[in-house]
Amino acid sequence: MTSPQTRTIDTDIPARLDRLPWSRWHWTVLIGLGAVWILDGLEVTVVGVIGPRLTGPEGGLGLTDSQVGLGASVYVIGACLGALLFGHLTDRFGRKKLFLLTLALYLAATVATAFSFDPLWFYLCRFLTGAGIGGEYAAINSAIDELIPARVRGTVDVVVNGSFWVGTSLAAALSIPVLTGSLVPEDLGWRLLFGLGGLLGLGVLLVRRTVPESPRWLFIHGREDEAERIVAGIEREVERETGAALERPDGTIRVRQRHTIGFGEIVSTAVRRYPRRTVLGLALFIGQAFLYNAVYFTYALVLSKFFKVADAHVGYYLIPIGVGNFLGAFVLGRLFDTVGRRRMIAISYIGSGVLLVGTGLLFRADVLDAWTLTACWCAVFFLASAGASAAYLTVSEIFPMETRAMAIAAFYAVGTGLGGVIGPVLFGRLVETGKLAAVATGYFIGAALMIAAGVVELLIGVEAAGRSLEDIAPPLSAEEEKAAA
Repeated sequence: MTSPQTRTIDTDIPARLDRLPWSRWHWTVLIGLGAVWILDGLEVTVVGVIGPRLTGPEGGLGLTDSQVGLGASVYVIGACLGALLFGHLTDRFGRKKLFLLTLALYLAATVATAFSFDPLWFYLCRFLTGAGIGGEYAAINSAIDELIPARVRGTVDVVVNGSFWVGTSLAAALSIPVLTGSLVPEDLGWRLLFGLGGLLGLGVLLVRRTVPESPRWLFIHGREDEAERIVAGIEREVERETGAALERPDGTIRVRQRHTIGFGEIVSTAVRRYPRRTVLGLALFIGQAFLYNAVYFTYALVLSKFFKVADAHVGYYLIPIGVGNFLGAFVLGRLFDTVGRRRMIAISYIGSGVLLVGTGLLFRADVLDAWTLTACWCAVFFLASAGASAAYLTVSEIFPMETRAMAIAAFYAVGTGLGGVIGPVLFGRLVETGKLAAVATGYFIGAALMIAAGVVELLIGVEAAGRSLEDIAPPLSAEEEKAAA
């Protein structure tokens, strides 16, 4: 009997998944997997906006300003390492096991943060929370793209990743009563915010348990019978809902099954087989990571330093920026499937870069106040958020099935590691100078990186709109079988 490790099969499962009409089952997938980005936005923003409460004696933790900044860095480091670790495990052990494990880790760590009693405990909890969220990026984006029909994959992915900004707006709004102490005691409010993240995560976990394993992952790993049962069940559910028989799938794929993919083969795939796509992914991720981590997450410092905005009022300015970010992904998302990936990604990156140059010039000329600068950021991020969301979509689509989660993890780790560490440190130093021109220079650097990434997309971008994942990047096992034949 042939081992599943080397057995060759023909399957029409990808075609069957791609031809499905949108249904309640797809909404379940969308809510169960996509809602976690709201939690990520909540987590990332909470520490920034409640920093004054963590440093004040009335908050009960007594951190210094530098310790709050270190907590943010520890979160980023955890997210990068978590993405790499759990990304590899996602490709090896399956999407479902890991998107349950990473969410459980997030839940436990964020609730534990609410009970922080000293800086070391706080750092440990932030590291583990970041590791869980980093793992989510790899497991969730790969699972969503493998379950959602090709014709709407761009729309869904851009909107799902853009929902991050719903969480930031929620955190900014909740920070106002926490910082003023108007509703809850000052030593309790910030702890309740972390507890809220855990409560929301528990609701997502209950929905997520009903989401199946990716059939695409199953048939490549020798479990085609299980994949067939899952897809047949989805088809029956969709037919009951629509009251019409599904059309016949168009096309099959032949693959040689295997249980594991070595890390060396993953690296070889990115560097030797798809070097242009690797350059593309790096350009997109580094550009958006620097822009957001450097500009958005130091905005409270700019408001305080140059416009004398009180800490308790920073949330009022962050809410419209979060709304602008989400509206950009929501309004423009459909265009990534109709107009196309290359055009829309290039427009998003280059357009936001040009607007950022204009913002920098106005800021340097000292003609803006806190609200007009916020309006400028709303315009910049309306375009940038759609492009940033499409960066995750791009690296998920353009690499083979066996390396998909690890590709997302690697590009996220590199982009976030550079933008999340270098960006805030650089901008923090520029803000400390108290000079408008120095901060404007930082804006120009961010603009240059975004525009450069948009140009790279125009030159070597992959048009993936409406195409099956297996057409964009054939599974390594399929190519092996073709070579063997």
